[in-house]
Amino acid sequence: MTTSAPSSVQEIQITRPDDWHLHLRDGAALASVLPHTAAQFARAIVMPNLKPPVTTTAQAAAYRERILAALPAGMSFEPLMTLYLTNNTDPDEIRRAKDSGFVHAVKLYPAGATTNSDAGVTDLRLCYKTLEVMQEVGLPFLVHGEVTDPEIDLFDREAVFIERVLQPLRHDMPELKVVFEHITTSDAAAYVRDASGPIAATITAHHLLYNRNEIFKGGIRPHYYCLPVLKRESHRLALLQAATSGNPRFFLGTDSAPHAKGVKENACGCAGCYTALHAMELYTQAFDQAGALDKLEAFASFNGPDFYNLPRNTGHIRLKRESWTLPAELPFVDSVVVPLNSGETIGWKMLAA
Repeated sequence: MTTSAPSSVQEIQITRPDDWHLHLRDGAALASVLPHTAAQFARAIVMPNLKPPVTTTAQAAAYRERILAALPAGMSFEPLMTLYLTNNTDPDEIRRAKDSGFVHAVKLYPAGATTNSDAGVTDLRLCYKTLEVMQEVGLPFLVHGEVTDPEIDLFDREAVFIERVLQPLRHDMPELKVVFEHITTSDAAAYVRDASGPIAATITAHHLLYNRNEIFKGGIRPHYYCLPVLKRESHRLALLQAATSGNPRFFLGTDSAPHAKGVKENACGCAGCYTALHAMELYTQAFDQAGALDKLEAFASFNGPDFYNLPRNTGHIRLKRESWTLPAELPFVDSVVVPLNSGETIGWKMLAA
């Protein structure tokens, strides 16, 4: 991987980016974390796995209003809403979602795959009439790409999902727009790169920067535990190659997922890394280490809106090569949330607008 920008570059400016995979939670938790995202991103695809999940256009409209109401004065941010697919999602709900103008996708959570996925799909074939309408109206299908069969090794669940679920689905519905969310393996990167038809993938900063060893350095480090879990180094390198390749099928999705410190540092800790505070600094660090700073703008700011048929943003952000130390904790409801890399020094800093 090469770049036209020398490694000594001290500052970059890119079109204001978007986050194509984000967890904002609700209520006081939403108010705690939303300013971090709005400071960095113009828009974000907002995940619907609340309790109860956002399964209808009316619920999405109400959630959208709560997000906008929580936005601090003077900040600009557009939430792009999604629906949570269930075995019983009515095909007519898809038409209402498309007509709304504010619902931009439908999300697949295989039942039991991750946080708040208990209401998810047990068998995708039960949803085919709904998916056919999504294909017809052009509403993207966002997939959490893991099987949940307990006999399948945790580290193999993404590759098996491609074989068992994704390939048959796309054979049956070749024009369905699919986003393979937060991919973690060379298998997924190769599939998205080479497959025919409308498919793309989001990649998180933590999967670009870290492999599974990070979870166990000096003991179990729960704030590096996410789902899909970090994989071995060969997979990280494949993801980095995909992200920095210039291929428009790959774009930014943080999967930033806030959990209170007490439920992360727990005997049965929750999955999710909190990166909303410093996501662009982390992505810049990953692209810089790969010698590909010139590819960052397309990955962060162009490929996502192009796939979703939305206009590119017109504003800009600037990032400077500057060492700074992340806070150890951040306020979160009546507790705290621990950001990824808490208390560590990182080498890029986003400048105030």
